[in-house]
Amino acid sequence: MATSIIEGLVKLSETYSLMLDLLCGFNSFNDNVQGLEMKLEELCSLEYDINKELEFAELQQGKKRKREVENWLRNVQRKKIEVHGIVRALRDAGVLRHIKLTIQVKKLTEQVTDLVERGRFPKGLLGCAQESREYTLLTTKLAGAMFQKNVSKIWDWLMNDGVLMIGVYGMGGVGKTSMLMYIHNMLLKSATNIDNVFWLSLSQSFSIHKLQFDVAKIVGLDISEENDEKKRAARLSWSLMRRKRCVLFLDDVWNHFPLEKVGIPVTADGLKLILTSRSLDVCRRMNCQNIVKVEPLSKEEAWTLFVDNLGQHTALSPEVTKVARSVAKECAGLPLAVITMARSMRGVEEICEWRHALEELRNTEIRMEEMEMEVLRVLKFSYDHLNNMVQQCFLCCALYPEGFDIDRDELIESFVDEGLVNGMKSLEAMFDEGHTILNKLENSCLLGKVENYVGGKKCMGLQDASSHIAISMMKRGCQCVAPVDNVEGYYMGSQKLKMHDLVRAMAINVIKVNHHFMVKAGLQLTEIPDEKEWTDDLEKVSLMCNWIHEIPTDISPRCPKLRTLILKHNESLTCISDSFFVQMSALQVLDLSFTDIEVLPNSVADLNTLTALLLTSCKRLKHMPSLAKLQALVRLDLSFTAITEIPQGLKMLVNLKWLNLYAKNLVSTGKEIAKLTHLQFLILHWWSRKIKVKVEHVSCLRKLETFAANLYNMHHFNAYVKIMHKYGLRSYLLQLDTEESLGRPTWCFFAEVCLSKDVIISNCKIRTGEIPLMLPLDIQRLKIEKCHDIRSLCDVLSLKNSTSLKRAEIADCDGQEYLFSSSCSSPCCTSVHNLESIELCSLKNLYILCKENEAVAQTFPPRGAFTNLKYFCIYHCPIIKKLMTPGLLAYLQNLEEITVHNCKSMEEIISVDSVDYECSCGRKSGRNAVIITHSKLVSLSLKHLPELMSICRGLMEAVCDDIRSLCDVLSLKNSTSLKRAEIADCDGQEYLFSSSCSSPCCTSVHNLESIELCSLKNLYILCKENEAVAQTFPPRGAFTNLKYFCIYHCPIIKKLMTPGLLAYLQNLEEITVHNCKSMEEIISVDSVDYECSCGRKSGRNAVIITHSKLVSLSLKHLPELMSICRGLMVCESLQNFRIFKCPKLRLPETTTPVQTLYDSF
Repeated sequence: MATSIIEGLVKLSETYSLMLDLLCGFNSFNDNVQGLEMKLEELCSLEYDINKELEFAELQQGKKRKREVENWLRNVQRKKIEVHGIVRALRDAGVLRHIKLTIQVKKLTEQVTDLVERGRFPKGLLGCAQESREYTLLTTKLAGAMFQKNVSKIWDWLMNDGVLMIGVYGMGGVGKTSMLMYIHNMLLKSATNIDNVFWLSLSQSFSIHKLQFDVAKIVGLDISEENDEKKRAARLSWSLMRRKRCVLFLDDVWNHFPLEKVGIPVTADGLKLILTSRSLDVCRRMNCQNIVKVEPLSKEEAWTLFVDNLGQHTALSPEVTKVARSVAKECAGLPLAVITMARSMRGVEEICEWRHALEELRNTEIRMEEMEMEVLRVLKFSYDHLNNMVQQCFLCCALYPEGFDIDRDELIESFVDEGLVNGMKSLEAMFDEGHTILNKLENSCLLGKVENYVGGKKCMGLQDASSHIAISMMKRGCQCVAPVDNVEGYYMGSQKLKMHDLVRAMAINVIKVNHHFMVKAGLQLTEIPDEKEWTDDLEKVSLMCNWIHEIPTDISPRCPKLRTLILKHNESLTCISDSFFVQMSALQVLDLSFTDIEVLPNSVADLNTLTALLLTSCKRLKHMPSLAKLQALVRLDLSFTAITEIPQGLKMLVNLKWLNLYAKNLVSTGKEIAKLTHLQFLILHWWSRKIKVKVEHVSCLRKLETFAANLYNMHHFNAYVKIMHKYGLRSYLLQLDTEESLGRPTWCFFAEVCLSKDVIISNCKIRTGEIPLMLPLDIQRLKIEKCHDIRSLCDVLSLKNSTSLKRAEIADCDGQEYLFSSSCSSPCCTSVHNLESIELCSLKNLYILCKENEAVAQTFPPRGAFTNLKYFCIYHCPIIKKLMTPGLLAYLQNLEEITVHNCKSMEEIISVDSVDYECSCGRKSGRNAVIITHSKLVSLSLKHLPELMSICRGLMEAVCDDIRSLCDVLSLKNSTSLKRAEIADCDGQEYLFSSSCSSPCCTSVHNLESIELCSLKNLYILCKENEAVAQTFPPRGAFTNLKYFCIYHCPIIKKLMTPGLLAYLQNLEEITVHNCKSMEEIISVDSVDYECSCGRKSGRNAVIITHSKLVSLSLKHLPELMSICRGLMVCESLQNFRIFKCPKLRLPETTTPVQTLYDSF
């Protein structure tokens, strides 16, 4: 009995133990699942950040992600699906099932953890051949021996891996920024081991919040949705740490701050930091390891800089020179002051004027104790010598924040609003006057230009004032423009200007002494200034670029003299009380642009002195009071707002000259516009099909100079075209779209965001319609899209007198089969003799450009047609196989650029058939060999053409059937304008040139300055020599201007060039060889006694290599490189010798001290 009881207790104990184990396992399982979910959340966050960074880099900087990154992203997607699948399955599973899944959950957790670790990508997300670098900054020539010495010192520190933080300090105006901009540009241009270069300018109104967003912008990280400062810092730090070998320039640091609080990690193999400040203490407290002070110029250096900026046309007598030296001395050796003073005295030769200038400088009433104030004193001199009106315009610039890039057109508009430019003139005359004023300020060094490039290529500029206005309007409202494939290289927006911070300090000082302004722009304010600061003598108030959230009801400033109030770019401003404007009876200019208000206060309706009401990009603004009392209003800007109907009382604004209603939700304009007979500028949302203008509403607006709208139908379009020439429109954009539903713009404001004289025709029957289309006689740009009945451009250009047409674009027209036909009447072609650009996009049935009729082929195209065509682009046309014939190319004598992208059937660019084709650009040279000549072609861009086999089967047809060398491309033998050639990812490329190809192929490139070869997996030699012609190849003159030679990721080439080839590269300055894993020797000397201009025999198997121009030699990641040259290398010009990860390399015998440079890397 006792034994049975004991056995029962044992079994009970075992059962309890088992249940306990199961329960513990279940709890442990829950912990494992939670751990898996946390790891998955971490992985998803990492994936989001990487996608954002890739989006920025690939879209804005033209870079390409690595394949390992693509694989990682695909693996993340698979793993997310797998984890979510298991989590769903667990919902219905029992306890035992949960326990059995423990092993699977642990395995998944390990896999997710591994993906997180692999997602760090310490070597970056992008291909290493495409480095993350900015454009060079515009700077002046450095003056003085000390500047050059400081540049050399800072450069050495940057190249030293042990120096991570560098401080540069000195007083304002001494040239700190110019010196660092010079070094910044050196880093971009030189072959160094630094891959990423970033520049940021700070200001006195510094904040951690703003700096974090600025850093995020330059590294391509979106942190806009992250509200926690520490989390923003962590994400920034992570993004920067993954970029190896970076340099970050921080210009104008006023106060010290913890780098880790921002998220800037300074590490040995990562980020270096170099900053400028006016304070040595700031440099020290920022933990700068090496610090250098920038001193003022010496007396003689200042005088030399003064004379250089005085200009060659100012002749000074010995007496005047003595006084002028005293004037230069008053500038205290500060380059900014010297340059400003010298330019203000250009052309002055009379000694009395020089003595007067010197007396004014010495006896100024502004007494400053520090040297910095000397600069303000000199700058004040330049200001005092402006006339009163130009002075007032200059002070308008000081209303912007410190360091702000000010749009030139926006400034001129503000001059007009302020009454500083005669508002009674035409728009063109007003802008001419405004530009003249700004030119005076630039020439006095009180304003400086800020160049704004895309792709490093500047546009030619706009032709008239109306276009300037249109650009300014749309650029400021359209912050995020969808990318357009062909927009690369065009100048975006009008010129921007900038005030040096010392110039602005002088302007603020003038304002404090002589004017009643409140300027608190860009100071990170979150609240409106206290009412006590709103004094009753205030005339202008600028609170732009702050973070003010609301203007409460208890603030109603008494400012009876206030004329200008600027609150724009307070993006967080959501509410303004009605009481705020009640006591501003004299207000003339009210700018609330780029705020988040939804309702315009009713008190605005009583500001009957208001002349300018600016509300552009108030994207939530829906409700407005009646404007009937604002009869003094001249300018009303409601672009990019959410208004749905015309404001009440608009028709009462009889003095209105400028009306911008580019608001996509606006339903109808009604008859109100017809009453505004003084309008000079009228913009309606031409992409919105809710707003369609009838001709009777605008026919009475006889003073219009700029007009953009969607016309109601073909009848109204043609009717307006008939009368518009009577009014002398300087710019227009007329859209005709027969679709009734609201459409999405597929074309981005003609890509350049600019109005000239433009017409857009969409969804219309042009060839088969009841009413023929009528185009303006002075049309300059034409876009046709989704007009499926047209077969060629001849169907559209029925008006044979449209001789001003410069640009034509056809997109998504399914009926389009060819561009022109020889059977159509010749006037259709002669009307386009001024055409400069043709763009064809997504024409699914386009099969040929020029459809020739044998009966008229000899006379087509007619003489003069296409003689001015410069740019030809074709995208996404799937069935066209051959682009053009030599005969057609003959007429395109000024063609500079050909772009062919994403045409999946394209086989040949210049198609030569079996017929013996003789013309001005194609002549028979042998059996089935035609020589193609062209003198102007500069650029040929071919992308995503899977069937392309040949550029031209002309000159090289008997030698090769596919592209194996650059000769295949340069069969246009007179392409003498070609300066840069880049070949990438061409698997058939075996060599660059061959001595067996005819000499014209090489002599055509005598102006070539740069060659870049990238990812050519079968390239084995540069110059393939044929013994029979080797002595005469390359021909005389070939490659004489070549300066830059770069080769990347070419895996099988072993020897770069011979002394013989190097002899022809007499002006070569830079050689770059990176990531060529088989490269053994740079200059290969064989056993033959080679005698030439750069290689001569000096002994048994010893060749002396000489080169007088080579400045830079960069060698990176060449694991098999054993020798640069097996001879004696004499190269006294060599300055930069960069070697990185070349483990087998032994340096050549040389007369150049490269050993020390080698040791530093």
